Amino acid sequence: MTPRGRIVSYFEGNESARTPDLVEHLLGGARVLLVTDAGMPSVSDPGYRLVAAAVEKDIRVTAVPGPSAVLTALALSGLPVDRFCFEGFLPRKAGERLSRLREVAEERRTLVYFEAPHRLDDTLAAMAEVFGTDRRAAVCRELTKTYEEVRRGPLGELAEWAAEGVRGEITVVVTGAPERAPGELDAAELVRRVRVREEAGERRKEAIAAVAAEAGVPKREVFDAVVAAKNATA
Repeated sequence: MTPRGRIVSYFEGNESARTPDLVEHLLGGARVLLVTDAGMPSVSDPGYRLVAAAVEKDIRVTAVPGPSAVLTALALSGLPVDRFCFEGFLPRKAGERLSRLREVAEERRTLVYFEAPHRLDDTLAAMAEVFGTDRRAAVCRELTKTYEEVRRGPLGELAEWAAEGVRGEITVVVTGAPERAPGELDAAELVRRVRVREEAGERRKEAIAAVAAEAGVPKREVFDAVVAAKNATA
């Protein structure tokens, strides 16, 4: 039996124009296979726009086994994949985990982590604390297997979901930090960053100085924000 279908070119020069038509075919019940003659689709290769557009329409996206769960998770995440870094497993101890996350809090590239299912809720909660509850992420579970699942959303929501318990092999993809102009951070964000540093073991004075340097604001502004937050909860 001859397979039915057609081959359509999809490359950097035409993917923006071709994506809406392919999404319409998907919504109509068709299957679209994204194949490359080298590399991995959507990882430094055309495909990200199609995956993101399909995810936006709640169309199921999957991938055949690739060379690594890192690349498969990136391809399915729907998050930017033009630049990314792999961080492996985070430390098991809470303080060390927060410290490691703080090191990449302002990383602009997409971050990829492996995690054990019984530690996923703590890890996502720590990520929400350090990166912010609104930072977009994807939890990829049992990739290429029968019970494959990709859960996408803000870190705060994903942490609540994981608190109920998750099974299987886990890869977490987190979008990079947004670019901010100096002085753009509000008082609540300044206070949150100081708190994260304090919980990781820094003294308040050093934490305030570091956050002020990161945000490009006077140390006095950060100090005043911390004092105001303390008074508000007193």
